[in-house]
Formats: sequence, C-alpha cells, structure tokens
Amino acid sequence: MQNILITGGSGLIGQRITDLVEKKGYQVAWLSRGLQPGRKSFLWNIEKQEIDPVAIEWADAIIHLAGAGVAEKRWTPDRKKLILESRTHSTRLLFSALEKSEKRPNTFISASAVGYYGLDTGTSLVDETSPAGSDFLAEVVKAWENEVKKIESLDIRTVILRTGIVLDAGGGALGEMLKPPVAAPLGSGDQWMSWIHIEDLARMFVFALEKTTLQGVYNAVGPNPATNQQLTQEAAYAKGKTYLGIGVPGFVLKLVLGEMAAMVLGGNRVSCQKIQKAGFQFEFYELSAALKDIFHN
Repeated sequence: MQNILITGGSGLIGQRITDLVEKKGYQVAWLSRGLQPGRKSFLWNIEKQEIDPVAIEWADAIIHLAGAGVAEKRWTPDRKKLILESRTHSTRLLFSALEKSEKRPNTFISASAVGYYGLDTGTSLVDETSPAGSDFLAEVVKAWENEVKKIESLDIRTVILRTGIVLDAGGGALGEMLKPPVAAPLGSGDQWMSWIHIEDLARMFVFALEKTTLQGVYNAVGPNPATNQQLTQEAAYAKGKTYLGIGVPGFVLKLVLGEMAAMVLGGNRVSCQKIQKAGFQFEFYELSAALKDIFHN
C-alpha cells in the first residue's frame, strides 16, 4: 500500500484523483494551508516557504496540482504574479523539502498545461517536442516545469502532464462557456480546443503513478480536439441550451477580459500519441460521448 500526498487536493481534479486512488486502496493525504475536516492533511505555507517535514517522510508519491486559477480573474499585474508564483514557489518549496528529507518518495507527478506551446498554435498538430511559446502563459508554464525538473536531480521518478481543457459538469471551461443565456462560439469559432474528460485526466494521473517506466513530459489531452464552435454547439445540445451560431466578436471579448481574451481567441491542436504509445487507454475518444456522460450520467 502506498501513501499519496496531493497538493491542490480540494480542487475538481484533486478530488477526482483522491477518489480513484482511495478506491484502489492507497492512503491519501492533502498538503494544504489549513487542516481539512475528515481528510488526513499536512500543512504548508508557500509564501513563508514552510512545510511540515513529516508530510515528505510520510509520502511514497507526490501528485502536485497546486496553482492559482488561470481563468478565474482578470489578469492584473498582481494576478499574473500570483499565477506564476503559486506554481513556481510551491514547487520550489517541495524541492527544498525533498532535498532535506532523509526519506524521499519514489515518484513525483506534476500538473502542467498545454499553454506551454503558446496561446495560439493555429492548425498545426503540436506534440511534446514542439517549441515553447513566448506569451505570458507559456512563460509561466516554462518556469513551472523548470522547477519540477529540478526534482529529477534527486533521483525521483518525475512525470509532467500538460493538461488541456478539462471537461467536467462541476465547473471549469464548460461552466463558463454555458453560463450566458444563449451559447455562442467565441471569435471566429475556428480555433482548436484540445479537451479531455475529467475522468480520463484523473485516470491518467493514476496511470502515471502506477506505470513505473513512465518519466518526462506527456500531453494530457484527448485524441480528438474540437474547434471552439464544435465544442460550444455540442455542449449546448447536450445540456439542452439554446445555441446561436453567431460568434462573440473578438474586440468585445478583449474589452471584457483584457489580455486574458487571448486564451479563448487562440487555440491549440495537441497530440496525445505519446501517452497512448505508453499504454494509456482513453474512455472518452469522442466529444459527443464525453458530453453525454457529463450532462446525463
């Protein structure tokens, strides 16, 4: 039986991973700012770079999900600083604690993002060997991954999962897309969105945990990316919401969202072939099946 320490465990993805590994008989604890009722937890303070050293000694594996939400608030200078430092400083704290610990976990799995490739990679299919982008989010992801890669130097098996757009009924991208009274594509609607069902994403983290030959960077996206128009239209249909095929103009989105509008006006068409070749099998290949499961099960 393994002990799994999860940062960001109270989030949508963290809770789903927790459920899956507990069903498999693993012991789970969350690393959090405050003790969690009914949940084994250890304390850390990223700003003060403090962590309970017992957490590291207890853990056989660490799943690192912590980071401020990228799309939750407008990108003010303070918000951008928080988006970056919540990822880099939390990872740096973990590295420091791992370096000092006499007993270290054998596995470290970190979330990352397909934002690594840039906010708009056009129609080209990008994979793990594709170059990094140069916009704000790409710079954040590069800095984040650089901190994670330091953990490899401690002889700990390290896996980085670059996550795409996570589809889940509980919130996230779908919730935002379907929030207006009428669903409509954003901008041209032709931009690619590399999506993954939350169930497949959680299963991928467990796959990375259990497949000990897995190491390095993998794209955590589904096999069939969709355009913004396809995703919006099918999501509206699956939820029984009115769909209007006239796109929300880009200039309106820029007025409302500021710099953050680039997240929805750009797009990525991302390959998942590497993780598939490693043996991972998706439950949700097609968008329609994923949306049906989300809204009707």
